[in-house]
Amino acid sequence: MTSKTTFNSGIKLWFQRFLAAVLLGGQVLIHLLKAKIHRRNTLEQMAIVGPDSLAIALITAIFVGMVFTIQVAREFINFGAGQAVGGVLAIALTRELAPVLTAIVIAGRVGSAFAAEIGTMRVTEQIDALYVLKTDPIDYLVLPRVLACCLMLPILTVLFLMTGIIGGLAISQSLYGISQFLFLDSVRNFLQFWDLCSAIIKAVVFGALVAVIGCSWGLTTTGGAKGVGQSTTTAVVTALLAIFITNFFLSWLMFQGMGSSTIGG
Repeated sequence: MTSKTTFNSGIKLWFQRFLAAVLLGGQVLIHLLKAKIHRRNTLEQMAIVGPDSLAIALITAIFVGMVFTIQVAREFINFGAGQAVGGVLAIALTRELAPVLTAIVIAGRVGSAFAAEIGTMRVTEQIDALYVLKTDPIDYLVLPRVLACCLMLPILTVLFLMTGIIGGLAISQSLYGISQFLFLDSVRNFLQFWDLCSAIIKAVVFGALVAVIGCSWGLTTTGGAKGVGQSTTTAVVTALLAIFITNFFLSWLMFQGMGSSTIGG
């Protein structure tokens, strides 16, 4: 009975914090429309989200591209479609893998940091001090982080895409004898402009989700150091779930009933 009560209270608390995150997202949009932007904080957060996350994103990208090529190239060659390997890799990376995996990396590295940092500020009453100083935490803490994620995640996604294609090219040429000209020609024939647009749109949406959820969980932290740890863990899990669920709906809206020949046409 006790465990059931604990579970129910945990679910209730999660929904309350999720609703708080939704409300925070609306507040961020209102403050953004009012152009209440703290430029110095925004630039600092852009450096954290972008350059500081670049290495891990590119390492992930090159191995994802190589693994995908290993799994696909042999089967395609057996069916006499080796010339399509590059195009299939490019489409998979652009439409799904690059934006989703980049967002996962950012959620694990940056989203958790947002929740921990702001959560620590909450339990040590630094947020209250901002109010005393007549500084809105949304303008000073939340909006710079949301803007940083929305601006830097598309850039990281494009770099992830390019690096993944390079990794796939290296494997296809060295292991399966597919020339780089055939590989790149396949990429050019398969990839459409709309595919790149969809990747950027997804990256912006995922960036906003990661930042808002991380900041919201930090702002609603209670219970001292233990609460900070719980907020950090729950924020990352919630961000990952939000990324996967939102990705389904975005993909459904962008590509439902559309063939490759009509995309972007």
